[in-house]
Amino acid sequence: MQPPNFGRLIDSLRRWFRRWRHEEPIRDGGALRQFLQTRASHVAQMTLYGYLRTRAGTRFPELFENDAFAISLNIAKWHVWLACLSDLAIHAGTVLRRSNVAAEDVGGLMQRLVDEILEQTGTPTDAGPEFPAHAQRVRARLALCGWSAQADDEEAFAESPTALVYWAPIVDDLKALDESIVRSSIRYRWHEVKRDLHKNLDAAAVMDSAP
Repeated sequence: MQPPNFGRLIDSLRRWFRRWRHEEPIRDGGALRQFLQTRASHVAQMTLYGYLRTRAGTRFPELFENDAFAISLNIAKWHVWLACLSDLAIHAGTVLRRSNVAAEDVGGLMQRLVDEILEQTGTPTDAGPEFPAHAQRVRARLALCGWSAQADDEEAFAESPTALVYWAPIVDDLKALDESIVRSSIRYRWHEVKRDLHKNLDAAAVMDSAP
């Protein structure tokens, strides 16, 4: 099997992200659901592949010749995505709540949107046996979230840094050395996403569109 060109892979991810990036106001639940899904995917893949490329250096393409690595990478990709979806949904709900939307309305909407995303995704064949349980933990986190007390800061982004460190297919000794840098890298990726959300979200229109 010919190993993939990492530069082309990143370029493809960037083109995909630009194609789906919301530059128009987010005025309904469908637009917010797409924002959550696409931005979670973008952050998960860019940070995971970026970490692996940095750690492997010029040997990165060779890793894909190893079937066990490819399996582990796919599992990691899906679990980091779930964590990113969880964090972004909590943050988006917090932004809605700070726009004077009732906590119970925020909770109901965010649970519905995430349920729709997870139902559409199903259980991918390459996601590993722990994916369904992780998806349920995402649902449980949203169901138990205290929206009234949630702060509009880094508090929401608790799961994705941990998931990136835990699931990345890199030996534990190296991950221990890298942990603080890896956590910072994913937090940095969230800055642009948060700016776009604050810029484009029309909270009143989104809530008016909710069934």
